[in-house]
Amino acid sequence: MTTLHLIELTCPVCTTEFRSQTVIATNGYGGKRTDFHERAAGMQPLPYFVHLCTQCGFAGVERDFGETAEPTAGLREHVWSTLTPSLQRELPSGSLKYEHAAKVAEWQGTDARYLADLYLRAAWCAVDEFDSEAERFFRRKAAWHFADALAAYEGVPDEERAVLTYLVGELWRRCGDLAQAAHWFEKVPGEVTDRDTQLWVLEAANQQRSEPKEWFA
Repeated sequence: MTTLHLIELTCPVCTTEFRSQTVIATNGYGGKRTDFHERAAGMQPLPYFVHLCTQCGFAGVERDFGETAEPTAGLREHVWSTLTPSLQRELPSGSLKYEHAAKVAEWQGTDARYLADLYLRAAWCAVDEFDSEAERFFRRKAAWHFADALAAYEGVPDEERAVLTYLVGELWRRCGDLAQAAHWFEKVPGEVTDRDTQLWVLEAANQQRSEPKEWFA
């Protein structure tokens, strides 16, 4: 069961005060997909980990609305010109909230790993929204940013590289690009730092390359 709590936020871009719901408790009883999308039993919590101002479209996690948040003039311009118009076309779904948060983070120069995580969660929300086109779009975005993080100097800790390499392969597989998926799955063994603790990653990569499954057992 997912438990929500109302919080008061002030948008740092347009100073609008609004209420939003945030997660204070959830569960993983719904299982975990092979792209690490953990499902809760009952209501899904993902859309409530980010918040969106429906006046201007600024979005982010709770700390992005804190008193120390001081958006630059350039960021304000990007929000009003790019994000605000989208509110007239779409309802603020979970995937839209994460997409806006990712764009804000990118304009702020946030690292590739954080951007990848936001786009991955946008893809997971799109799955729950039954929007396959948006799902593929966000999966590709996530895969590209995870690849950038892996390519950057000290972008990913050594002990996490095998898992993220596997994840990039799984994202491409779910996008239908099996050649890209196989390329990344084949790179997993070279990223393993501790075979005993990371054996499951090797097994997952081999499984998803030859006989893919949608859920972890």
